[in-house]
Amino acid sequence: MIITSRNPNWGGVAESLQVEKFQRDESIEFLLTRTGEPDQVAANELAEELGDLPLALEQARAYVERTGGTLSHYLSLFRDRFQELWRQDEPPQSYDQTIATTWSMSIEQLPQAAADLLNFCAFFAPDDISRELIAGAAGKLPQPLASVVSDDLALDGAVAELRSYSMLEVGGDSWSVHRLVQAVVRGRLSDAARDVWAAAAAEVTSEAFPYDSDEVENWPTCSRLLPHASAAADHSEGLGVAAAAAGYMLNQVGLYLQQRAQLFQARAALERAVKINEEAVGSNDPLAAVRLGNLGNVLRGLGDLEGALNHAKRALGIDEEAYAPNHFAVARSLNNVGAALSELKDSEGARGYYQRALNINEVALGPDHPDLAIGLSNMGDTLLTLGEVEGAINHIKRALKIHETAYGPNHLDIATDLNNLGAALRRDGDLAGARESFQRALGISEAALGPDHPTIAIRLNNLGRLLGELGDLKGARDYLERAVDIASKSLGEEHPNTVLIRRNLESLPK
Repeated sequence: MIITSRNPNWGGVAESLQVEKFQRDESIEFLLTRTGEPDQVAANELAEELGDLPLALEQARAYVERTGGTLSHYLSLFRDRFQELWRQDEPPQSYDQTIATTWSMSIEQLPQAAADLLNFCAFFAPDDISRELIAGAAGKLPQPLASVVSDDLALDGAVAELRSYSMLEVGGDSWSVHRLVQAVVRGRLSDAARDVWAAAAAEVTSEAFPYDSDEVENWPTCSRLLPHASAAADHSEGLGVAAAAAGYMLNQVGLYLQQRAQLFQARAALERAVKINEEAVGSNDPLAAVRLGNLGNVLRGLGDLEGALNHAKRALGIDEEAYAPNHFAVARSLNNVGAALSELKDSEGARGYYQRALNINEVALGPDHPDLAIGLSNMGDTLLTLGEVEGAINHIKRALKIHETAYGPNHLDIATDLNNLGAALRRDGDLAGARESFQRALGISEAALGPDHPTIAIRLNNLGRLLGELGDLKGARDYLERAVDIASKSLGEEHPNTVLIRRNLESLPK
């Protein structure tokens, strides 16, 4: 005897077999075979939207057959008019209800606590919803869910109710809610309730996202929260709620993605953060300067140097208007302007901005602050470009000492100092010292960032050029070839760094 049920709790009566959703290739084959269409792209995208759920795929197939339409047309309707589409849709043959009707009936039978937990989860990404994230959300939630999530026994009861209707799957310390269940849940809510739950999701995720999201030790947490931050921000923006939380969250996401070298995604997140901030508090608020500065740094990484300079100067203007001339926020923006000018080869201009920033931070932060060290390292790199080798070495060594005292031997800022020091020692004729600095910078960066980060390409390029000068042409070629491969894959063939590294490789003697 085979019994089918959405309730998974049959272990005490019979052997249970979980019926999984389709694999993607099965979904595509099902749609193409059942509709007779050849459009694999549309089939793949529709399967993604429907979460590979067999009944949803069959419902889509039935709609296409009934209307004489195409998969791409159904996909467009589903994306733009999901709620209307599913209200009007009919169940496929041999099944008496649509998915939306079936789930709506189940939701109506849920106790209030379980229904509210499902409402809340509908505004996150569908998979890997951390129990810890939900349990820590009590202060942002309405009653009775606030009391439920702070009580393990009550929360277990609500989860058990949702599992009994197959509304939620549990795996270890996390839950999953199918994306179509989420969509149906959101569609059933009143406008006011939708705003409440969307705002709560944005505020909870924003609070959980690490402040130092660009620090390597926080990357595992950021990686896990990233899908939920994206989903919560989307809902927040779409409904116009929790703007401060969404703006902060997108800024932190942008910083994280920038360090992970996902620069286009970082730019998109930071552009949204800037837009939200300007709409919420105006374009001249000091917070706007922070967002603009971060966006400018990403543009600089993408090679849009004029855009980077414009954003940095705009941020500086806001900070100078909002703060005293010797405020550390002004120094932060001065450093960003200096960095953009340095990339634009205006080293003398960069020097002036860097020096102003150093003068401020020496007083505002003190002589041993890590942020001061960043400015010292930047100034050292600029002095080297201007031919002031001794001054460059002195600035960079001081930065290195501050960073090593603050962070220990393996922080990424130390790798930057070592890279700059290697360049200065090379110019000073100390090739052995330069090699040691470059190798240590490469080792720290690879350990922190992995082997394929674009920063590794810069480290390999510098070491490869030095090996060429030392006469080790094979070693130089090996490093530069690897650097070109990394840069071209991560930044693109036309990025200035890729072009420079390739030129260095091609200039090696044959």
